[in-house]
Amino acid sequence: MQNAQTIPSPVSGAGSIREAQAAPMFVHVLADSSDKLAGVCSVLERRFNVAGERLDAEARLSQVPFAVIIRADLRTVENIAAIKKRSTKLAKAQKRIFLVEHMSHVCISQAYALGATLVLPGTISKARLLAALADPAEPAVPPSGAPQPDNAVESAATAIASMFTAVTLGQPIDVEGTKEAGRKIANCIAEHGLSEWLATVRRHHEGTYQHCLLVTGVAIDFGLSLGVRRSDLERLYSAAMFHDIGKARIPLAILDKPGRLDVEERSLIETHPAAGYDVLKDHKDISPEILDAVRHHHEYLDGSGYPDALCGESISDVVRILTISDIFAALIEHRHYKPTMPREEAYNILGGMTGKLEKALVASFKNVALTR
Repeated sequence: MQNAQTIPSPVSGAGSIREAQAAPMFVHVLADSSDKLAGVCSVLERRFNVAGERLDAEARLSQVPFAVIIRADLRTVENIAAIKKRSTKLAKAQKRIFLVEHMSHVCISQAYALGATLVLPGTISKARLLAALADPAEPAVPPSGAPQPDNAVESAATAIASMFTAVTLGQPIDVEGTKEAGRKIANCIAEHGLSEWLATVRRHHEGTYQHCLLVTGVAIDFGLSLGVRRSDLERLYSAAMFHDIGKARIPLAILDKPGRLDVEERSLIETHPAAGYDVLKDHKDISPEILDAVRHHHEYLDGSGYPDALCGESISDVVRILTISDIFAALIEHRHYKPTMPREEAYNILGGMTGKLEKALVASFKNVALTR
């Protein structure tokens, strides 16, 4: 690396780090090269008071910033060590945004392990980065002691990222940790409602991880609206947390590709339910009902789904609920390359899938989709 340096922002005539810190909206930028550091600072300096440091520099800033933005290659041991060295101070910032150079499951999981509240690609657009900073931050500790959306999202995202990484590296999956994250989501939605959960997830995540978090939240709220027993709700949120684990074997470039997939890419994507089943089938803490949901959440009542072309009574109630939740969540996802579909429009699409989804469940889902 080049020599360490600190870059103060010129905003409002701030000629020193001390002046930048005095600003009400102070952002601290860390990067593993001068070019990356200058690039991020130049995006922010018209809106915020900014001070930047190279990761290989001696930490100089003492005041707690509103947000920390870290742009670095998390495959490098030195970068990880440098971030850990600053971890106590970083944890005090309301927002900790990691711009990850290599968007693999391993690097995303590493970012969350280092305390990220949001993980974005290193090549993210200026508008997306500014939008992430503009969102109001939730308080770190809720007065009531109940789990807040931001806290539950962090726990669940870490669990999902760790799960994907374990599959990628051929390591054991933390099943109980993933189920515990699902419990936190259920408690959070029961306390704060679905709409707040959806908004918080969209604010914090892109792509595949956002989808997993949205599906789990929607499935939980659907279960709550149906009045299912606690044991059935646990089965449902566990199935939702695990349902896309097979995507860990598919490159993120395909999973998060803008626009249409070609025939070969679509065929690869359609292997994920069976792949997820294979990953989980020998795990003693995964019940047959959850395995069934992981394998069959893309099956339709008319037999047109995959991977086993099941139809009618061969499809369980858990799968029917999860499939509706999965489709709805996919429709309302936030992607930086397309506008978010309104919930009413997404529900109308579900209503038009005659013969594929259980009509009575779709009718019951209307309350979840539009008003809860």
